[in-house]
Amino acid sequence: MGAVSLQDKRVVITGGARGLGRAFAASALDAGARVVIADILEDLGSQTADDLSVSGDVSFEAVDLGDPVSIERLAAAAKETLGGLDGLVNCAAIATGIGGKTAEEIEIDTWDRVMSVNVRGTWLVVKAFLPALRDTRNGKIVNVASDTAMWGAPRLLHYVASKGAVISMTRSLARELGNDGISVNAIAPGLTLVEATEYVPADRHRQYIEGRAMNREQHPEDVTGAVMYLLSDAADFITGQLLPVNGGFVFN
Repeated sequence: MGAVSLQDKRVVITGGARGLGRAFAASALDAGARVVIADILEDLGSQTADDLSVSGDVSFEAVDLGDPVSIERLAAAAKETLGGLDGLVNCAAIATGIGGKTAEEIEIDTWDRVMSVNVRGTWLVVKAFLPALRDTRNGKIVNVASDTAMWGAPRLLHYVASKGAVISMTRSLARELGNDGISVNAIAPGLTLVEATEYVPADRHRQYIEGRAMNREQHPEDVTGAVMYLLSDAADFITGQLLPVNGGFVFN
């Protein structure tokens, strides 16, 4: 089977400065899309856009998912740059450096910050881009959840809860937006070798490798194909679904 085509699709990817988001941006460009990368990491995001520009039409916009005004500015800037929107990938989230604490040890401020960005921020990004997606009448939203919410990873309650919320939001949004021609799906990657997971202890990495049906590390390129498919015309009649992409660590 040939590569998925996103020829001339207009796609916004939050959290696109590094890690999975960068991999999604690179794959979308290779598939023919025009891409806006959005991230709070301004210098790195600009550099990523410059690096990927050899592959196609890509630009960078700064965004802070904890700031509703910043999200509205992103939507306006992306509309001006792309002229419309065919696909939105919600990849941005707080994940780095927050694990390792029990439910009793998590600080309230940290809990609130994770929920503000990972849950409220995802909702507000969707809300801001809905007018453009409705105009397309064939829009695609892909939310990046996590398989931690499927197996109940310990010492990570705030992140696990936030990604569980993203999964539930995906299903509710699918029902709300289906008659607007908008598909809403989520993926649940496993522990992937990216910058955001460098802090994860070696024993958790071993737990994943040994527990997978495919006993190896997971890399960004293991995840990109699922997202490209869900953004493509091949997924026009798929909505409200959660696709685990984790080598068989958990089954849906």
